[in-house]
Amino acid sequence: MTFNQKITSLHLDVLKEIGNIGAAHAATALSNLLGKKIDMRVPKVEMVSFNDMMELAGGSENVVVGIFLRIEGDAEGSMFFILPIEQANRFIRRLIFDDSFDFEKRPVSELGLSAMQEMGNILSGSYLSALSDFTNLKIYPTVPGLSVDMFGAIISIGLIELSHVSDNVIVINTSIFEEGVEDHETVRGHFFLLPDPDSFDAIFKALGVS
Repeated sequence: MTFNQKITSLHLDVLKEIGNIGAAHAATALSNLLGKKIDMRVPKVEMVSFNDMMELAGGSENVVVGIFLRIEGDAEGSMFFILPIEQANRFIRRLIFDDSFDFEKRPVSELGLSAMQEMGNILSGSYLSALSDFTNLKIYPTVPGLSVDMFGAIISIGLIELSHVSDNVIVINTSIFEEGVEDHETVRGHFFLLPDPDSFDAIFKALGVS
C-alpha cells in the first residue's frame, strides 16, 4: 500500500474533529490576548496535491506570512501556518494597536513580528495538544520560525522528506472570527500538515483508524 492510499475520508474526519477541538482552545487563548471574543473553526480538512496546495496559497511565487515548525516526539513531521499578507497585516494591526504595521515595510516592527510568532505558538500548540490528547502520544512543537517570503520557498523545507513517498499533503483550513469585525475581514489561513512517512501509522493506530 502506498503512502497516499493510507489516507481515507475517515482519517480526515478524525483530523477535522481534532482540529476543531484545538481551534476552540486557541480561540480561548486568543480571546484573552486580544481582550475580545474570538471564535475559530476548522470548516474542512482535505488531502491535496502539491500543485493544489500551491494554488491554495495563491501560487508558489505569492508572498505570504508563514509560521514553520517541526513536530517532535512519538510522531514527527512539519507544520506550516500560512496567511495572505493582507490578512496577517489586519490581524497584527488590531493586536498591537498600530494601523501602520506592514509585513512588507522595512524594517518590520519587532513588536509585530513577536505578535505573529505568538499567534503561531498559540495556534500550533493548541492543535498539537488536541492531537496528543486524542492519541496519547507525546507530540510537541519546536519553537516556530517566522518568514515573509514566496510560498514555494517557505514550504520547500517540509516537502523534501515527503516528496520521496507522496505527492500530497494534509490541509487544515482555519477561519478566525473576531467580535465586532465584518465577515469579509475574517482571517482565513491554512495549516499544512506534513507528517514524516512513519508518523502516519503511529498517529492513526493510536486513533484506532489505521
